[in-house]
Parts: sequence; structure tokens; C-alpha cells
Amino acid sequence: MSPAKPEAERAKARTFSATDRDFAMLEAIARYHGISKSAMITGLIRKEFWRAFPCGNDDITPDEGARQIT
Repeated sequence: MSPAKPEAERAKARTFSATDRDFAMLEAIARYHGISKSAMITGLIRKEFWRAFPCGNDDITPDEGARQIT
């Protein structure tokens, strides 16, 4: 059994609002990729964050050893 993740790294349940059409699109894409809707949203957020802030920002820095494009 692996040790529990530190509190800062644990996932927390969140909620969001979306139209029925947006939710259906999310559901279709998640099903296509074989992942949960939560994982799909999280992946999209990460991708957009690193696109907008390739070197991180004041609060979030790249993981140690991560390749940084400047």
C-alpha cells in the first residue's frame, strides 16, 4: 500500500455549471478518450495553463526537471 498523498496534492471534489449541450460534449470527449469527465476537465485546464504560462506563474512553478519552452 502506498503512503497517502500530502494534503496539498489530494484531489478535491468540485462542481461546475454547464449547459446541457456543453455537458454532452464533455461526456462524449471523455468517453472517446476512455477517461472520466473530471479527468478530461483537469487535463484541459493543465494543457491551457501551460500553454498560457510555459514557465509557470507566481504561485505555480513547473515540476523539477520539466522541460521549459521560453
